[in-house]
Order: sequence, then C-alpha cells, then structure tokens
Amino acid sequence: LSHDEAGRLAGEGAADEAIVADFLAHPYFLKMPPKSLDRNDFHGLLDRVAGLSDADAAATLTLAAAAAVGRGADHFPSPPERILVTGGGRHNLTLMAMLDDLLDAPVAPVEDAGLNGDMLEAQAFGYLAVRVARGLPTSCPGTTGVAAAVGGGQIATPS
Repeated sequence: LSHDEAGRLAGEGAADEAIVADFLAHPYFLKMPPKSLDRNDFHGLLDRVAGLSDADAAATLTLAAAAAVGRGADHFPSPPERILVTGGGRHNLTLMAMLDDLLDAPVAPVEDAGLNGDMLEAQAFGYLAVRVARGLPTSCPGTTGVAAAVGGGQIATPS
C-alpha cells in the first residue's frame, strides 16, 4: 500500500487510543516551541501498529498525526479564525475530519484561500533548495530551536 487514497482505509478502521496516547506522551510534545524533530524520533510508532489490521493501523496513524497538529495548535499565541492545510494530507478526508474535530477553528484545504496547495508545497521545497545552493541557513533558532543558524541538505549531481 503506497498511500491511503483520500483516507478511505483509515476511515474504515478504528484507532488504537492507547497507542495514540503513548505517542502523545513523547517528550517532544512537552517542549515549548521553537522545536524540531528527527525523522527517527517516532520510529517505534510503526512497530506499535504493525500488529493491527491495515485499516486500524491507518486510523491510528492518522489520529496520531491529527492529535500532533492539535498539540501544536495549543501553542498558537491567539486562536486562529481558520486553519488552512497544505501538502498531501489535505487530500485525506479522514485526516481533515479528525483535524476539524480536534481543533477549535474551522479546517479547510489551502485552496479555499485561493492558493494552489500542490504548487505551494513545491515552492517551499524550491525555496529551501535555493538556500542550500547559496549556502544560506535553512534552520534558525527562532524556528527550530537550534543553537545557531545552520544549513541543511546537500547538492547531488549526476555522476
């Protein structure tokens, strides 16, 4: 299964609330922003859902993602009027419904604000690529909590 088209599989499953609660107990969620993660910080989550049916695993991971966004929203300086979602998750109807249930503001795809969500994501990656190519920082203390501004990524050329 390469992905859960429109969140259909997750919508058929039942989330394992204990796994989601354990996920949310991770020290990352206790830290105040700015903060960041490593891609391996939640590696054990996949091991936890491995014994579930595909539908229940998808529902559990989708709820974990929505709940993580909810925890992030707890740090907003003031309540937003609405929350716009970009990236591939905006196509996941189950995720969008979970976000709508968990957040205190209406949730909508970024297209509702007249923006192209696919282009916006591509532009963000392009922006970061230009910064890498110019040797400029891609991570700063105010955004990720690093001690000093640092670059990221590396340029790979065909051999």
